[in-house]
Amino acid sequence: MANTPQQQDLHHEILGLLLDKVRDDPYPSVTMLNMIEESLRSEDVSEYTDILIEKVRADQFPSLDHLHRLQRFA
Repeated sequence: MANTPQQQDLHHEILGLLLDKVRDDPYPSVTMLNMIEESLRSEDVSEYTDILIEKVRADQFPSLDHLHRLQRFA
């Protein structure tokens, strides 16, 4: 079944909301990161990985979870 324009708009709205939450939270929840990864489309991967890279760079001792997640996309 093809996505309707309304479904696509809702997808981008929800994904944008989750990405903003992760961007603003120094320690985002694993559940939220999993939700994002379950709904990522190819055009969304770059924004998501950029957010994780920013978090890794900002921490003296970066989250191993974030590093593992980035490795999966490399």
